[in-house]
Amino acid sequence: MPEAHMYPPCRVRPATLHDEAALGGLDRATWSTLHAVMPRPQPPYAPFFDERHRPEDLLVAEARDGAGELRLAGYTRTVPPTPLACNSHVRQIQGLAVADWARGRGIARALLRAAVTAARGEGANRMTLRVLGHNAPARALYESEGFVVEGVLPGEFFLDGRYVDDVLMGRALAP
Repeated sequence: MPEAHMYPPCRVRPATLHDEAALGGLDRATWSTLHAVMPRPQPPYAPFFDERHRPEDLLVAEARDGAGELRLAGYTRTVPPTPLACNSHVRQIQGLAVADWARGRGIARALLRAAVTAARGEGANRMTLRVLGHNAPARALYESEGFVVEGVLPGEFFLDGRYVDDVLMGRALAP
């Protein structure tokens, strides 16, 4: 039996202030130059939530780990890309992370689909994101969910000793 079928599906819900410690830990544990453009976080760690990163902007996934414990398995942050009224029909994914122990179980896909549903519920009709060019797993997931490359900023970032493209992707949110 494939591993993905050994576990029940995850539950996606809005984040709360009580998730802050788990989200901060997950964010630090999943840091990688595969997707991060900021330096690796160092202690003392900044709070996960601040005026730009609010609980209401995040969806979290909970799943059972190998010991059967219900844990925070991942999150996505989706926000309007600008404060402009003329851009209010767009939502942008500005973060998606899944714990190592939860990978390969459809958590990222469930979070992405929940973000699309939530954005539609807020009246958005378009969703965008930015992904690093060398992040093939994320790009494949986004493409499989209807996102297309809408632009590339070649060599936009210098990470881990090499230049990396910034890939702009988007999709319509029509049902």
